[in-house]
Amino acid sequence: MHDTAKQGIQDKVIIITGASSGLGEATAHRLAKAGAKLVLGARREDRLQALRDAIVDQGGEAIYRVADVTDRDQVEALAQAAKEAYGRIDVLVNNAGLMPLSPLDQLKVDEWEQMVDVNIKGVLYGLASVLPTMREQHAGHIINLSSVAGHVVFPSAAVYCATKYAVKALSEGIRQEGGEEIRSTNISPGAVSTELTQTISDAETAKGVNELYEMAIDADAIARAIVYAIEQPADVDVNELIIRPTKQPL
Repeated sequence: MHDTAKQGIQDKVIIITGASSGLGEATAHRLAKAGAKLVLGARREDRLQALRDAIVDQGGEAIYRVADVTDRDQVEALAQAAKEAYGRIDVLVNNAGLMPLSPLDQLKVDEWEQMVDVNIKGVLYGLASVLPTMREQHAGHIINLSSVAGHVVFPSAAVYCATKYAVKALSEGIRQEGGEEIRSTNISPGAVSTELTQTISDAETAKGVNELYEMAIDADAIARAIVYAIEQPADVDVNELIIRPTKQPL
């Protein structure tokens, strides 16, 4: 049983996908300060290197691997790197995600497929890469980033909402199947300052979303929630957190 928050994270081996910016980057900094051993995955190697260097310069511990979550082999390699470097995998933060919103009748089918590939299949590949190790260890924690869009559906976001509802369902499945060994946390951010809104190609939708995101809170708000979930004693499973800007109506 861990007595303090520091002990709850100290030396835990934590994989973060989508670590090169936004929530992933903020979470990496928070967890490094708490003593975690980080394994950072994302597509942009220059950003990963800079993040790894910043963490190490501040006395933290981190390695990285280039990992596109739509490529199962790359996700498996990320998990393998964690095991080779540190001998175990304690936590997976399934963070990589895309949000190219548009009305359904715009028929942006390529964008739909991209969201399914990153937001659902990417999460599944993450699960597949760590569950065998966590079962062997009889311990583990999977943290999935869903969204307020995994709780309510809104116009121009039907496909994105569908992917985030799927993430919420997967989180609940992990919770039920995890038994005493594997913890499951579903985190649903509202408007948070990240690169998420930059993938919206539909001009009208982008305008509306940008107006909503004027109230966005800092990515560190979500990082603090992730720290909170991880630092709990092993018999405490924080299953669901919804975190919005105070003034967000949606």
